[in-house]
Amino acid sequence: MTIKSLSSSSLTNNVFYRSLLAGNARYRIPGVAGYVAGGREGSNVSTVNKFAFPSDSRTTLGTGLSSGRYGPAGMSNSGVAGYAAGGTSGSRVATVDKFAFLDDSRTTLGTGLSSVNTFAAGISNSGVAGYVAGGDIGSVTNRVDKFAFPSDSKSTLATGLSSSRSGPTGMSNSGVAGYAAGGQYYATVDKFAFPSDSRTTLATGLSNATYLPAGISNSGVAGYVAGGLTSGSTYISTVDKFAFPSDSRSTLGTGLSVSRAGIAGTSDSGVAGYAAGGLDSSSSFDTVDKFAFSTDSRSTLTTGLSADRKYPAGFQNESV
Repeated sequence: MTIKSLSSSSLTNNVFYRSLLAGNARYRIPGVAGYVAGGREGSNVSTVNKFAFPSDSRTTLGTGLSSGRYGPAGMSNSGVAGYAAGGTSGSRVATVDKFAFLDDSRTTLGTGLSSVNTFAAGISNSGVAGYVAGGDIGSVTNRVDKFAFPSDSKSTLATGLSSSRSGPTGMSNSGVAGYAAGGQYYATVDKFAFPSDSRTTLATGLSNATYLPAGISNSGVAGYVAGGLTSGSTYISTVDKFAFPSDSRSTLGTGLSVSRAGIAGTSDSGVAGYAAGGLDSSSSFDTVDKFAFSTDSRSTLTTGLSADRKYPAGFQNESV
C-alpha cells in the first residue's frame, strides 16, 4: 500500500480535514499571514500590507491591487489565494484581484462582480467558495455574488441579504456557514448555510446598528464584529462575539483601542483576530488591534499599517 504524504497547503484545503480542524483547535495547522489591501490614504491606494503569523511582522507586497481603490471586499481561500473584490477607484469598479499565496503574485479575474460595487461584505468558505454580499452599486443592494473555488466561476445567489444595505461586514465558520452583519444602519445578521447557501436571520443581531465595522472569524469557535459607525454618527469601539454553532451573542469587556469604522478584519483561526486601519470623525488610523482567541484579550501591534488608511479590505492565509 502506498501512503501519500500531504503538504500543509494540501491539508488546509481538504474539506474533511478542515472539518476536523474546526472541531479541535489544538490540531490546527499554523496560519501563514493576514493581508490588508487597498483603501484611502488621502488618495486611493493599491497598497497591500502583509502581516506574517505568528510574529505579526509587516511587509508590503511588491505588486498591489490593479488600481488604487477603497471599499473593496476581501475573500480567502486559505492555502491558495486571497481576493479583493470591487471598490471605488475614481468610480465604482467590478474588478476582482486575486493574490496567489504561493508567491503573492496578482492576477485579475476575467469575470468580475455582477456589476460595479463598493462597501460590500466578503465571506469565505475556504476550499469551496467566496461571497460578496450587499454593498453600493449606485444604490444599496442585497445581492450576493458567489465565486466557486478553484475555478473562480461566478454565480449570483437566488436569495440575497434580507435587506439591501451598504457597509456590512462578513465573518465565516468555514465549512458550516457565512454571516453578513450590520450595514447602514442595521443590527441584522444574516446567516448563509454551506453548502446550500440557504439564508436565515439571527434572532439576536448586533448590539448596535452599525456601518462599516470589521468582521473577524475564529472558524469552528466564534465570529466577531468590531467597531463601526452608528446612525447617531457615533464611532464605536464595541466588539460583539457570536459563538458557533449556537450563534449566541456576547460583547467583549475590552473593545477596540480606538473607536472607529471603515476597518479591515483579518484572522488566524485558533490564534488571533486583527482589526486594521479605519477612521473616526477627524482622523484615519494605521492602528492594528489584535485579539487573542484563547482569552479575547486585546493588544495593539507595535508596527501598524504602512500608513494611516481607511476603508481597506482584509483577507488571510490561515489554518482553515
